Amino acid sequence: MEDRRIRVLIAKPGMDGHDRGAKVVARALRDAGMEVIYTGLRQTADMIVNAAIQEDVDAIGLSVLSGAHMHYFREVRQLLTEKKADDIIVFGGGIIPDQDLPTLEELGVGKVFTPGASTEDAAAYLREAVAKRWAKQ
Repeated sequence: MEDRRIRVLIAKPGMDGHDRGAKVVARALRDAGMEVIYTGLRQTADMIVNAAIQEDVDAIGLSVLSGAHMHYFREVRQLLTEKKADDIIVFGGGIIPDQDLPTLEELGVGKVFTPGASTEDAAAYLREAVAKRWAKQ
């Protein structure tokens, strides 16, 4: 990998006001040596994608507990494509049913971390996925 730090944007889309998990992941990724931008609560997909492009991030992590995960992941992926930034990795976590995981994968969501997943696994996933992204640049 190049001698630069992985840049990750962590976002809470929609009206869900529970962000403890997002903050835990953000801290763990920082502790793993990554630069992390946390956008805060109640973000729209457009706000998330614009921030990701402005911050020149390698990955966007969405934290969704509200049940609206399909909508937000789909909208973020679509906006990234429209803005010619679809090489930005999208991953996520939260309360997401197993039966939705194949559809999210088809949408281009790289990995979903459900309750009980370790933050070490998230950091390892990002290191591997970003290394592949950088190799293509």
